[in-house]
Amino acid sequence: MKQYWKKKSQEEIKSIVFNALDQNINYASQNALGIPASYLDEKVFSQDNSFLENAPFLSTLIQNPNHIGCHTLGKSEPFFQGTHNIERELIDICAIDILKGSANEQDGYVASGGTEANIQAIWIYRNFFIQELSAQREEVCILCSEDSHYSMDKAGNLLVLDVMKVKVDDSTREISEEAVSNTIQAARAKGKKYFIVIANMMTTMFGSVDNVDAYTNALEAASCLYKLHIDGAYGGFYYPFSDENSKLTFENPKITSFTLDAHKMAQAPYGTGIFIIRKNYIHFANTKEASYVEGEDLTLIGSRSGANAIAAWMILVKNGPYGWQEKIFILQKRTEWMCKQLKALNFEFYRHPHSNILTIRSQFVRPEVAKEFGLVPDNHSNPKWFKIVIMEHVTIEKLSTLIDRMKEVEA
Repeated sequence: MKQYWKKKSQEEIKSIVFNALDQNINYASQNALGIPASYLDEKVFSQDNSFLENAPFLSTLIQNPNHIGCHTLGKSEPFFQGTHNIERELIDICAIDILKGSANEQDGYVASGGTEANIQAIWIYRNFFIQELSAQREEVCILCSEDSHYSMDKAGNLLVLDVMKVKVDDSTREISEEAVSNTIQAARAKGKKYFIVIANMMTTMFGSVDNVDAYTNALEAASCLYKLHIDGAYGGFYYPFSDENSKLTFENPKITSFTLDAHKMAQAPYGTGIFIIRKNYIHFANTKEASYVEGEDLTLIGSRSGANAIAAWMILVKNGPYGWQEKIFILQKRTEWMCKQLKALNFEFYRHPHSNILTIRSQFVRPEVAKEFGLVPDNHSNPKWFKIVIMEHVTIEKLSTLIDRMKEVEA
């Protein structure tokens, strides 16, 4: 039974969002003289009530609530408390009903995307090791796989941390405990003592899922101090529904935080990443100098649009948990159909059984076909793989057109 995730009608959604906006500051009718913001420019963005009365997301966008800070801690800017409450409910849906956390045991916020959420986690753990364990920055490193998102390299650059990458099997896209151990040994040889571990819940290129035990077993066997973050930027709204036996949840006590991206599988507007972490950690990213912000600022991004949080919440409650499960079921079936077609053509490809991404070795994909159908390479200068992502708009009819074209080229 879901605690927070309940399906709602369009009328219920409208009522909740408009009531939340009524609790926010109204720039037009109330005194708001000290806030460095306003509603969107009415010369460009219509404020016509007849146009907006049935459009809760657009109304939120135009009223322009600022969701700066982390609202799960209780203290936030009072000017936008109505929509802050909806963001809190969104975090509860993700943390508790999707990732199997317990009530009141997680903090989180809607970030600008998975890149920011991953950097937020790494920033927190770097500061945790330095402040709590008296680590030197040079002794801390990021540990991830070769298939991990480029945001790990970006985080290493920004936070001045070395990134140690675990070798991935070229065919299975799996990491082994031995490969993790080898990388740990190499890290220790460079003086690393503290490990910020990023495990993948469906990689961007392959849809592969890391065996989290390979990391934790190797780290614990080597008596390493570590914090474990799950990058579910792609898989966070997919994998928990396609694999009911997933170990990548808050039920695993070794996992401390997650990244999810609502602007991928959840079809929210771009700029809707989600960061969730266990209680008593997010304060390691607090910027106390943000003293003019009620509750201070514990996020990387600072000011951010509340409209993105409203959009993600609306999408989840409009579908409801059973509607979402059905959506993933359909995408799984489409993916299985495509696998059969590729096998019949004797094409070499990779697909994790709980994923909706198919990645085909480049020798089986002609460049003109890749271009015609928008297949994405792993490397634009020297591609070894091309991927197909079975999204909502990628129907069997469209996939069959691709298959027919591939047959033409092969013939």
